[in-house]
Amino acid sequence: MREESADLSGAVDRRSFLGTGASALAAAATLGAPAQAAAQPATKTTQSAELPKRALGRTGVEVSILNLGTWMSPGGERLLRFAWSKGVRYFDTAKSYGSEPMIARWLNGMPNARQDLFLATKDQPNTPQQLIPQLDERLQALQTDYVDLMFLHALGDRNFNLELEWVRSRELKQVADAIRTSGKAKLVGFSTHHPQRHLLLQSAVQGGFIDVIMLQNNPWIAQDDNMNRALDAAYKRGIGLVSMKQVAGNMNFDDIAMQLPELGAMGLTPYQSLLHAIWTDQRFSSVCVSMRNTDQIRENVIAAKNYQAMTKAQIDRLHGACIAAGPTMCASCDGRCSRAAGTTAELGNLTRFLTYHDHHG
Repeated sequence: MREESADLSGAVDRRSFLGTGASALAAAATLGAPAQAAAQPATKTTQSAELPKRALGRTGVEVSILNLGTWMSPGGERLLRFAWSKGVRYFDTAKSYGSEPMIARWLNGMPNARQDLFLATKDQPNTPQQLIPQLDERLQALQTDYVDLMFLHALGDRNFNLELEWVRSRELKQVADAIRTSGKAKLVGFSTHHPQRHLLLQSAVQGGFIDVIMLQNNPWIAQDDNMNRALDAAYKRGIGLVSMKQVAGNMNFDDIAMQLPELGAMGLTPYQSLLHAIWTDQRFSSVCVSMRNTDQIRENVIAAKNYQAMTKAQIDRLHGACIAAGPTMCASCDGRCSRAAGTTAELGNLTRFLTYHDHHG
């Protein structure tokens, strides 16, 4: 499995864009990307190590443009330390990931890190009011007094019409206000993978109290009419936007590299170029990537440090190369497969869960 490498265009998520293997890592080594990234001690906390940051909407907070999506892993604490040493200052977790206790142990070992860390977690309430005790449970698991951001997790997946109303409802507004006033979470938002997530964004704009939205995204879906309008509206409203799960399933990075030889000339791997393509969209503050080894962290960090905006022509060429490389599962499913099959089965969610099982363990 593989993650990123340094710099070109890019919009893919670690949790989403997997399957390159040793050949991709060899290509990254050929480009010389990881070499200079390994010198800092794992416990170093100097500000100079930090990655570039962007404003998170109008929240008054700045976050690193790359953030670490965590999961339950025997080697996870080492990767937390390594990512921190490379300048990542935004960690993403959730109840369902099983990674909160691991983060708690890391924080207990590095208590001075908490003031510089932007920490987000998630839970799935059955009612808006349930989010308040769930936040207490998340704090207990993380062994911290507060989180920077509390998400409603995977909004729309269980009851789309009901949850569409939540994000503009007085009930959830009162809950969000109470949470922020308590200081237990500085910001309140939601994550979503739903095929009609553009409607959730528009509903949040109408409600006017959601701080941050993390959504399944890639550079081309973001330009589709419905999604583009929703992103524009959210951005203008001051909602912070975080990209995740940019591409899912198997992707042949070697094929992409052969189709786009200019990447090698620019010192970029295909994955790095995908990250650059996402960062080119200034509406997004950060990209959440599940980085599963130190090589992936090095590659992604280099991509963030060397980021350069891409042209539309470059992004279009990258899109064509990705499609030609044949991803087996679509991270931006809009339900067309179900409609074509004449079924109401949620094939998009089924393939997303299969991706988690087959490619993320």
